[in-house]
Amino acid sequence: MPTPAAPTLESVAARAGVSRATAGRVLAGYGRVSDAAREAVLRAASELSYVPNQAARSLVTRRTGSMALVVVEPVERFFADSYFPLVLSGAQAQLADREVQLVLVVLSTPRERERFERYARGGHVDGAILVSVHGPDPLPQHLLDAGIPVVMSGRPYEESSAVPFVSADNVGGARAATRHLLERGCRRVVTVTGPMDMRVGQERLEGFRTELRAHRVRFSAGLTASGDFTVEGGRRATEGLLARWPDLDGVFAANDLMAAGALQALSAAGRAVPEDVRVVGFDDAPLAAAATPPLTTVRQPVVEMGRALARMLLALVDGQPAVDHVIAPTELVERATS
Repeated sequence: MPTPAAPTLESVAARAGVSRATAGRVLAGYGRVSDAAREAVLRAASELSYVPNQAARSLVTRRTGSMALVVVEPVERFFADSYFPLVLSGAQAQLADREVQLVLVVLSTPRERERFERYARGGHVDGAILVSVHGPDPLPQHLLDAGIPVVMSGRPYEESSAVPFVSADNVGGARAATRHLLERGCRRVVTVTGPMDMRVGQERLEGFRTELRAHRVRFSAGLTASGDFTVEGGRRATEGLLARWPDLDGVFAANDLMAAGALQALSAAGRAVPEDVRVVGFDDAPLAAAATPPLTTVRQPVVEMGRALARMLLALVDGQPAVDHVIAPTELVERATS
C-alpha cells in the first residue's frame, strides 16, 4: 500500500476554507488574520497532522523565526548577575507564544562581536534584543544598517539614539531608596554607583542626588564611589567610602550585587547593619532576600521587562507601529538592612 502523501499548506488551507496566504500567515505566526480564520487553520493543521517546513517557510516569508538576545558582557558576568537570566526568561516566554526561537549570545571579546555581526548580517535572526550596552557602542547602529530590527534593555547611552528601549524607573527608584535612608534618620548617606558609561548608572546617581537636595542635604562628589555592578566592585567602593567618611550611616548601592559587597565591607570594618549603617540595594534579585541580613532594595519587574522587550521587537519585525520606549515602575521592598 503506498504511503499517504504528507499534508501540504494547500491542503490545510482547503480544509480550513481560507486562502493559502492566510494559512501561511497563521502557521508562520506573523501578520494579522481574524480569530475565526486562525482557529480554522490551526484546527485543520491539527486534524491533518501538518508540520510546517521551516526551510520552505523561510524562503517565502524571508524570516528565520529566530530572535537574538545579546548580552554585551563577559560570560562570568552573565552567570553572576541574575538580571540577565531574568530578562532572558521573560523574553523567552513571550516569544514562545509566537513559536519564535530565542538565541542567546554573550559578547565578551571583539572577535565574538565580529562573528555575531556576520551571523546577523547573514540573515540568521529576524531581530535582536541588546542588553547591557556600554557607552557609544556601534553595535546597535551596525545591526540597524544591516536592516535588522533592534531594541535595547535600558535607555541608550546617546541622547540622539532612536533605538526603542525598555527601562525601569531608575531615577524614581533611586529617589525612593535615598528617601527611605533619610527618613530612617541617616545623616551621612553615600552611594555606590553603577558604571557611568551606562544610562542606568547615570540615572540612579541622578535619583540619589535629586533626593538629597529635596531634603536640603548638600550633595558632593565625595559622597559617591564608582562600582561595576559586581559584589567585588561594591566591596571595594564601600571600603573607599568608609575611609573617606568613617561616620557614614547610610549606603545606597545601585544594584543588589554591590549592596552585598557593601555588607561585606561593613562587616569587615566592624560596622553593624542596620544598627550602625543602613543599606539599600536595587533590583530585588534573588540574593536580596537570602542575604545576611536580608536586604532592603528597590524592586524592578525584570521578567515583565523582558516580555516587553520581546513584544516591542515582534511589532518591529511585523512592521506594525511600536512604542519607542517603556518605563517600568519600581517599588521599595523593606527588609532587615534598613
